Amino acid sequence: MTTSEGALDGAADEAVAPARGGRGTGRPPVLRGQGPAVAVVAVGGAIGAVARYAAGLGWRTGPTAFPWTTLLVNVVGCAVIGVFLVVLTEGRQTHPLVRPFFGTGVLGGFTTFSTYAVDVRRLLEAGRPGPALGYLGLTLLGALFAVWAAAGLTRRLIHRAVRRGAGRGATGRGGGAR
Repeated sequence: MTTSEGALDGAADEAVAPARGGRGTGRPPVLRGQGPAVAVVAVGGAIGAVARYAAGLGWRTGPTAFPWTTLLVNVVGCAVIGVFLVVLTEGRQTHPLVRPFFGTGVLGGFTTFSTYAVDVRRLLEAGRPGPALGYLGLTLLGALFAVWAAAGLTRRLIHRAVRRGAGRGATGRGGGAR
């Protein structure tokens, strides 16, 4: 074995050691370093899942009926993520755990694209290929449109508020050059 091969083998051992909980790299175990993020995603996911379940109880659909509740939940969740991400990226500074809590946890638990896939299969198995394909396309297009429209509207509202605030600062008390 050459010196460079030995060095590569040692580097590979070092790269694998943290995954096995080994020592030698100085990096903390994954859960210790990311524990708070994992915790807030779990709590947010539980909240989102309960909200989705409540929506299903509030608007029941039969096993072979068109899954309007799931469609609505997914489109609304996508609109909310559009608003949320624009506010986070272009609005005020927030705590680093807000995004994993709300974006990944709450909205990830609320939206349900796995149920979407099951609903499509259920419609197909019930001999309803038209509604299944309609639902497949409507959910995809509705979700994409919801994110795009909500993000665009939020971005315009934030920029309008910033312009108004800048205009007031120049003309209000204490405004102008200093």
